[in-house]
Amino acid sequence: MLEIPESYNIALQLDQTIKGRVIRKVLANSSPHRFAFYFGDPDSYEGLLSEKTVGEARAVAGFVEIEAGDARILFNDGVNIRYYPAGEPVPVKNQLHIEFADSSSIVCTVQMYGGLLVYHEGENDNQYYLIAKEKPSPLAGEFDEGYFMQMLNGVKQTISVKAFLATEQRIPGLGNGVLQDILFNAGINPRTRLIKLTEDEKSNLFKSVKQTLAQMTAQGGRDTEKDIFGRSGGYKTIMSNKKLSQPCPVCGGAVVKQAYLGGNVYFCPACQPVKN
Repeated sequence: MLEIPESYNIALQLDQTIKGRVIRKVLANSSPHRFAFYFGDPDSYEGLLSEKTVGEARAVAGFVEIEAGDARILFNDGVNIRYYPAGEPVPVKNQLHIEFADSSSIVCTVQMYGGLLVYHEGENDNQYYLIAKEKPSPLAGEFDEGYFMQMLNGVKQTISVKAFLATEQRIPGLGNGVLQDILFNAGINPRTRLIKLTEDEKSNLFKSVKQTLAQMTAQGGRDTEKDIFGRSGGYKTIMSNKKLSQPCPVCGGAVVKQAYLGGNVYFCPACQPVKN
């Protein structure tokens, strides 16, 4: 899933790889997917993008946005974006295929659900996108401890730490995936209620948000996700399905997987005891 580390690195790769190329052909929704979401009619995408020159690609929280003349291409959630050089076969089944004048392509497929949106600049009024553009990224200096504490103290203190960090778009792009290592590094259980956190734990949580996301981003994203060349990210996740069979790297105890708030959480009961 596209979260902050992946959107940042994929946007950087796209900027380095396809910027300046001219779009020759666009095929959208050739393999219909129930949870592939488009902006308006996907059949209009070719008219919007054909003969446009690709401009800057940028990360907007968990979104990847690409300029193409007066149009914008926006990807989010479970969209897998792959680059294929000229002459390399592309997958037949896909939800979006953009071919360039040099015969190279980017091909997008949807995992569980995801948005593949093409529209004129200024047309997209989706609230999640607009909120993501407005709020500071944890990778930026504006996201400091004062900002974090104001946000934390401004919500009901009876909600859990997971609910605070990964719901309601409080921190756009911070989802259930990156949450696991953030909480492990802070030594906090995802079910712990905010009211039970000490001031030191709140400060440690802020530092873990900043440091863990910075590390994930600097290492090219998580090893559970892939870049535009199909390579896994360089950041080795600590708490994920990939590491579930391995002991906790700190205490050697068993890692637990539980369903919670619409997704699975992974934690070490000894290092992250729940405080409720």
